[in-house]
Amino acid sequence: MKSILPIIVVFGFGFFMLVSFFIPLKGIQDTSQTFQNWYIGVMAFFIFIGIFNIIKINLEKIQRRLRDWQYSIILLICLLVMMAAGFIGGPEGGLFLYFYKNVQIPLGATMFSLLAFFVASAAFRAFRARSPEATLLLIAAVLVMIGRVPIGYWIWHGFPNLVEWIMTVPNTAAKRGILFGIDLGMISMGLRVLLGIERSYMGGGKE
Repeated sequence: MKSILPIIVVFGFGFFMLVSFFIPLKGIQDTSQTFQNWYIGVMAFFIFIGIFNIIKINLEKIQRRLRDWQYSIILLICLLVMMAAGFIGGPEGGLFLYFYKNVQIPLGATMFSLLAFFVASAAFRAFRARSPEATLLLIAAVLVMIGRVPIGYWIWHGFPNLVEWIMTVPNTAAKRGILFGIDLGMISMGLRVLLGIERSYMGGGKE
C-alpha cells in the first residue's frame, strides 16, 4: 500500500492536469489553478527543507573537521546574515538589496569570469579537427568568432551577414533538433511517472 498509494496520487493529479489543458471548462480550470497554487505552497515548503538540510550538512562537516570545513563556516554565516537582512528589511529592503548588489552579483560575475577559462580550454580540445564533423564545427566557430569582432568587418564586409546566416539558419536548426529531443525525453519521462514505471521519486526503483 505504501508504494501503490503514491502512484495512484501521482497518476490522478498528473492525468487531471494533463486533461485540464484540453478541456476549457470553468470548473476544471478553477480546480487546476487550485492545484497549481498547492504546488507553489509545497515548493515553498521544500525550500525550507533545503535550507535546514544545508545547515545540517555543513554543521556536521564543521564538527568532523572534514576537508574545506572552513568554507562551511563562511557559508553558514552568509546564509544567516542574508536571512536576517531579508526578515528585517524585506526582500526589497535596503540591507538585503545592498548585500545582493555588492556581494552576490560581484561573486557571480567572478565565478563566470573564471568559467570562461574552462570554456576556452574545452573549446580548444573540442575544436581539434579529428573528423569531418569536428572540422565543420571548427570552421563555423572560427567564422563566428571573426565575424563578431570589428576586425572581421575590416577583413571582409560580408562577415557580419555570413555570421548572422550561420546563427539564424544552421544553428537554429541544430538547436531545434536538440530541443525536440529534450521535449521527447520529458514526455517519455512524464508518461513513465504517470504509469508508475519510474518510481525514483519514492526513493527506489521499480518493484
